[in-house]
Amino acid sequence: MRKITLVFFLFFFFNKIFSEEVYAFQGKHFIASYCGCSPEALQDVKQLEKMLLHAVSTCGATILGSKSHVFPPNGLTLVVLLSESHATIHTYPEHNSCFVDLFTCGNRCSNEIFDTIMRDYLKPQIVDAKLFLRHEKIEE
Repeated sequence: MRKITLVFFLFFFFNKIFSEEVYAFQGKHFIASYCGCSPEALQDVKQLEKMLLHAVSTCGATILGSKSHVFPPNGLTLVVLLSESHATIHTYPEHNSCFVDLFTCGNRCSNEIFDTIMRDYLKPQIVDAKLFLRHEKIEE
C-alpha cells in the first residue's frame, strides 16, 4: 500500500512541477484622456512634470529616467522609463486636455493611486479612462 501511495504522490508532485508556467508575465495598461483640466495646472510645465513623477513613484513604480519636450509656449510630452515599463503624458493646453498612460508589469503598482493623484492635480471635468489587463501563459 505504501508503494502505491508513494507512486501516486510522486506522479502528482512531478506532474504539478512540470505543468507550471515557465515564464509568467502580466501587466496593467492604464490609459486616460483628461478633458476640461485646470488651465493653470496644465500650463505649469515644471509642476506638471513634478506631479507626474510623484504619481508614478507613489503608485509603487521604480523610476529609471525621464525625457521631456516642451512645445512652445507650454505643451508637454513627458516619458518616464520605469523598471516596470513606462508612463507618459501628452498635453494640449489649447484644449485644456491631456492624455496619460501608465503601463506596469506585475501587480506591485497601483494605477488607481496614479489616476487619483493626476486627477487631483489636473481637476479634469471629463475623464475617459480604461484599464487593459495584459497577460499570456507561455508553455514549454
